[in-house]
Amino acid sequence: MTQNTQQVATALVLGATGGIGGAVTGALLSRGWRVRALTRRAPQEMARKRPEISWVSGDAMDAGAVLAAAEGVCLIVHAVNPPGYRGWDKLSLPMLENTIAAARAVGARILFPGTIYNFGPDALPNLTEDSAQHPVTGKGAVRARMEKRLRAASATGVPVLIVRAGDYFGPNAANNWFGQLLVTPGKPVRSVTYPGRKGVGHQWAYLPDVAETMMRLVDRRAELPDFAEFQMEGFWDADGTQLIAAIGRAAGAPPRVKSFPWWLLPLAAPFVPFFRELREIRYLWQMPVRMRNDRLVAFLGQEPCTPLDEAMRTTLTALDCLPPAPPAHAGRQPSLRLPA
Repeated sequence: MTQNTQQVATALVLGATGGIGGAVTGALLSRGWRVRALTRRAPQEMARKRPEISWVSGDAMDAGAVLAAAEGVCLIVHAVNPPGYRGWDKLSLPMLENTIAAARAVGARILFPGTIYNFGPDALPNLTEDSAQHPVTGKGAVRARMEKRLRAASATGVPVLIVRAGDYFGPNAANNWFGQLLVTPGKPVRSVTYPGRKGVGHQWAYLPDVAETMMRLVDRRAELPDFAEFQMEGFWDADGTQLIAAIGRAAGAPPRVKSFPWWLLPLAAPFVPFFRELREIRYLWQMPVRMRNDRLVAFLGQEPCTPLDEAMRTTLTALDCLPPAPPAHAGRQPSLRLPA
C-alpha cells in the first residue's frame, strides 16, 4: 500500500461516539485528517453536534455500509463495541470481519484498541506484547479471538496496529470503572468506591494520552510492520492509593474510600449487565496488572503522558464532579486553593 503522509488523509472511525473512538477522532482532526464516521443515528443530527466530522448512516454489522463508508480512506479505527454490554459473542467478530473486508478492499490499515481482558491470571502480573492470551472470561475470549483474526488478516495483506492500555479514564470516557464506579458523574467527590484489593497495584490510561500515542504511531505507519502491537504504561498505581490521592487533590479534600461490595454482584448481575462484566473480571483487581512500554518507547522515543493532577482535574471537570470555582477578584487570589 502506498501512503503519502504529506497529503490530507481520510480515516473512517467506527465507534466515534464512544470513549476511545471519540478521543481518537479528536486527535485525528487536530492533525488535519478528514474523519468519516459511521452512525446508526440520523447523520443530520450528528452533523449539527459535530460538523467537523463527515457522518455516514449505517451499521457496523452491515458489510456493505462499512465498505461504502471506507471508500478512499487509508485508516479504519475499529473502536465499536456491542451496545449495552450485550451480544459480545454474536456481534463483535462479525463487525470485525466487515472492517477487515473493507480495509482489504480499499488498502487501509486497521487501528484497534486492545484490552487486558485477553489475559488470564497465568500471564500476570507483568504483561508484554508477547504474553500468552489464555482468557478466563467470555469477553476476554472474544477479544482474544478478535486479535487472532487481526493477526491472520495482517498475514494476507491487511496491515494492523493494536495499542493496548490499562483501564481508561478521561473526558467523555464511557463504560469504564472510573466514571461508572469510582466516582458519581454530576456530583461532588466526597467518596470513592474502589474495587481493588488493598496494596495491589493497578494500571490506568488517560484517554487523550492513548489517542495521542495512537496518532504518533499512525504518523509513522509507513515504518510499521504489517502487524504492529504496542503496550502503554500509562499511570501505574503501585498500591491502589495514588489515583485516589489525585482525586482528592483535584476535589480539594481527600475523599472517603469505600470498598466495592463484590458480594452483591451475584444478586445484581442478572439485572444489570455491567455487574455481570464486573463479576467476571474481578481477578484483574485482586492481582497486580502491569504492562511495560519498552517496545513503544524504543519506537517513539517516549510515551505521551499528561501529568496526573492535570489529567484528573480535566476528567472530573468533564464528569461535572468538581464544585464551582470560587469567583476570582481583581488583585487577589481565589479563596479556595488546591493543595500542592
